[in-house]
Amino acid sequence: MRLSVLDLINVRTGQTTSESLRASKAMVEAADELGYTRYWVAEHHNTESVASTAPAVELMYLGADTSRIRLGSGGVMLPNHSPLAVAEQFALLANVFGDRIDLGIGRAPGTDPITSAAIRGHLGGGHFVDDNGRPMDPVQEFPSNIHDILALLSPDGASVRLRHGQTYHLRPAPDLPVAPQVWLLGSSDYSAELAASLGLPYVFAHHFSGQGTKRALELYRGHFKPGDFGKQPRTFLTMNVSVAETSEEAWELAEPHMYSMAMLRSGGGLQRARLVGEDVRSVLTDELKQVVASSVASWAIGDPEQVRAQLMDTAEQFEVDEIMINAVQGARPGEPADQWVAKQRGLQLLADAMLS
Repeated sequence: MRLSVLDLINVRTGQTTSESLRASKAMVEAADELGYTRYWVAEHHNTESVASTAPAVELMYLGADTSRIRLGSGGVMLPNHSPLAVAEQFALLANVFGDRIDLGIGRAPGTDPITSAAIRGHLGGGHFVDDNGRPMDPVQEFPSNIHDILALLSPDGASVRLRHGQTYHLRPAPDLPVAPQVWLLGSSDYSAELAASLGLPYVFAHHFSGQGTKRALELYRGHFKPGDFGKQPRTFLTMNVSVAETSEEAWELAEPHMYSMAMLRSGGGLQRARLVGEDVRSVLTDELKQVVASSVASWAIGDPEQVRAQLMDTAEQFEVDEIMINAVQGARPGEPADQWVAKQRGLQLLADAMLS
């Protein structure tokens, strides 16, 4: 089975954004050496606990010293961007890294409506409008924007029909020897069905809640239409993972992420992650643990053999041959701020158990 890594580029207590980015760079370089298949970064905005706001910029930095691992977005939140801007960014990445670039695309904005409007140039509010100036939800444009990106990344680029019958050609780069691989991401049925209709590969965000995975993947496989972008379904899922030398340590390391998710679901928002030990245990009440109990049941937590068994069981249950892990181990007080010691150690432990 293949293993990949999803990185939100989290920012923890006592850590700066620059330190978080350096810690992620060490992570991707370790994953590259250990044999992981992909390293994807997410897109979130206006939150204290996540530094990952611009996937293409981050990948240019993170991937500079890698040699084989695929680099990608998990994902670009398309309602925030124009298709041409996204195609240009990832065409540049493909020209630097060759056939190692994945363009994972999501339908949600990855932030609140006000921030999303600000990203599109409406800092004081405002609306996304159609050609006639009527307000509309940018999410409604998602299918047509996907078509635009696919056209822009094709060998001939995209063509725009002007009012007087002329055709205007658009290309995301002067040349594009190899195009990024486009993936659709989702946590519901919508993107599964759209990916199937376009013949695109699809990833389910199982790490969100662990719910709806089976139905979405069945819809994708059952409705898949072979085409220019794929002859058969290609899919995998994401999963929260905390692995350590012992099960007890793995559960302890997962507590800061449990607290963060419980606060988010309780309306407390996302703040910098607490540190492992007393810092998080002083606030992680039994009531908050119960808030995320059903979600945590879908995480893989334990020693290497326990986590290996859980990942293999999940892969068999959902008929996938690749799982992208979201490492949720926290940091202990006193650890270097530009490293994720437990996460990086976890990559090594999993590689020894599953990739050797």
